[in-house]
Amino acid sequence: MLHAAPAFLRSTVGRLLAPIPVTWLLGRRFRVERNHVQGAQRWAAEQARAYQLARLQEILTLAYEKTIFYRRLFDAAGFHPSELRRPEDVRTLPTIDRHVVVDNLADMCTKSVSSRDVDQLSTGGTSGSPLHFYANASRSMVEYAYLTTSWERAGYVLGMPMAVLRGRVVRADRDGLYHEYDPLLRHHHYSSFHMSDENMERYIAHMATIGPCFLHVYPSTVAALARFLRRAGMHAPANICGIIAESEIVYPEQRKMVEETFGCRYFSCYGHTEKLVLAAECEHSTDYHIWPTYGYFELLDERGEPVTRPGQSGEIVGTGFINTVMPFIRYRTGDWATYVGNRCEACGREQTIIRDIRGHRTQEVLVGEDGTEIPWTALNMHDDTFMRVRQFQFMQHKPGQAILRIVPAEGFGEEDAARIRRNLGRKLDGQLAFGIDRVDAIALSARGKAIYVDQRIPQGSTASK
Repeated sequence: MLHAAPAFLRSTVGRLLAPIPVTWLLGRRFRVERNHVQGAQRWAAEQARAYQLARLQEILTLAYEKTIFYRRLFDAAGFHPSELRRPEDVRTLPTIDRHVVVDNLADMCTKSVSSRDVDQLSTGGTSGSPLHFYANASRSMVEYAYLTTSWERAGYVLGMPMAVLRGRVVRADRDGLYHEYDPLLRHHHYSSFHMSDENMERYIAHMATIGPCFLHVYPSTVAALARFLRRAGMHAPANICGIIAESEIVYPEQRKMVEETFGCRYFSCYGHTEKLVLAAECEHSTDYHIWPTYGYFELLDERGEPVTRPGQSGEIVGTGFINTVMPFIRYRTGDWATYVGNRCEACGREQTIIRDIRGHRTQEVLVGEDGTEIPWTALNMHDDTFMRVRQFQFMQHKPGQAILRIVPAEGFGEEDAARIRRNLGRKLDGQLAFGIDRVDAIALSARGKAIYVDQRIPQGSTASK
């Protein structure tokens, strides 16, 4: 992997690759998907519905013919994929949630999970218990085609440098700067685990040298950068053209503060590790447009009925088109949003529009020994770290120290505890020491949501030093 190569080698490769368009570096699959996505975003509603119907028929047929779980589910509902006449007919099937996936994982896959073209993934999800599942190893190029096309609404041009603060483990270089360069994507990665004032000042100084660029961040990491700039009385680098924030809830007051500090557009996308639904903000507003070709989107009220009235809220339910290894059909995400309409008068796209997304992607933070705020999102492991853990939660009373409370699953042993210490320790890089405390249960919030960080450090003690 290039990111693991010595700095001089990455620099050399970067110079050699610089003249080559990124679309060619990423290969034919990316170019094909990108051309499709760029055209699809302007499709008329009926063309998009026809595409959704065809893709739903494909994914439902695959699930019925290749999996034990969905054949059983479809038969119990008296439904056969051949009966699908319009996208809405999928509502004949019941919804599923993470608990259903946990209980039926082995019976939901369409092929052997040991195949070389299958990846195992994990996400924290909404209930505090890890969700493990499988997906196509080839999904990344499809996903990147959608994302880069979405980012163009904010002025991004494919091939522009990006300054990235999104949880990647980044080691210090010979000068002590936590920075790594990806010459293929032209991404500059900085450590979101080492965000002391001293390090953030160095990040900002380095970003100023990379030319016209975009920030790709968690909302919590860019907020920390903005607070630092204000605290230090510094101006944001003029070469930062825009901010792309993903993976956490975006708060209006925070958006306003960041845009005022950096003097550019704050743009947000919404999606899932499970590859269910993807939405991106409009060029002309902060409303989210649902990509109809990425997955089938539903918004259901508390009774499970479709939300059809503007201003009404509902839970986001998705049927993904990208993951054919383990289909997610009518999966309840635990995220809620407000319905706006089905056509944007400002940009002309005939896509479902939502706003006020809220749910499990919160901005909980841990505080390092030097005051660095470490976003929980950066620690949300997408591998086997928490494989034999039912629930987990950090509890913190003092900067630099925390207790990881876990509810062990069957078979949990010292080998699992060692893996947790090793994998989390690799990311934390000495910023925070933690012990593991096994417990019988972990309380949820009053609204039944998981609290990943029970933060009890007195207010005023969390600012970076």
